[in-house]
Amino acid sequence: MLLAVFMISLSKGQNKWGFETMVKTMLTNQVDTISSQALSEMLKNETVLLLDSREQAEYSVSHLQGAKCIGYKAPDYDLLESADKSKPVVIYCSIGKRSEDIGMELQKRGFTNVYNLFGGIFDWTNRGYPVLDSKGNEVRKVHPFSTSWGVWLNNYEKEYGTE
Repeated sequence: MLLAVFMISLSKGQNKWGFETMVKTMLTNQVDTISSQALSEMLKNETVLLLDSREQAEYSVSHLQGAKCIGYKAPDYDLLESADKSKPVVIYCSIGKRSEDIGMELQKRGFTNVYNLFGGIFDWTNRGYPVLDSKGNEVRKVHPFSTSWGVWLNNYEKEYGTE
């Protein structure tokens, strides 16, 4: 609890060091991470299975282009039935914790090229990369998961959507 209070206090002023420190404390590093910049380059040059491990309400507000919503509470692993387990899979959520959990499960299921987007959709949008709504339109809004997590979202509007 004290760690959470400390991390939130670092977020005042949207300090990059505080965000990266918070993300690092949340991850176990059992899934390789990929930066937003590296993912942007990867998406230009190769086919990537991009998975959003947030819930449908979060995904509907905005998501990365080409991402499929696998979810977290009840992940839809059927999305992966025909997937080549050796091809790159990049998973993201708000900051990277839920996606790391899903990534570990994918590794157990035999996927060998799994990456977790470091800082999740928050880092992606904080760096100005685009997101799309459920209709495929580029938007400048993100579901921040909760008001306490929303402090880490800098450049995009916070929209909670409907459950």
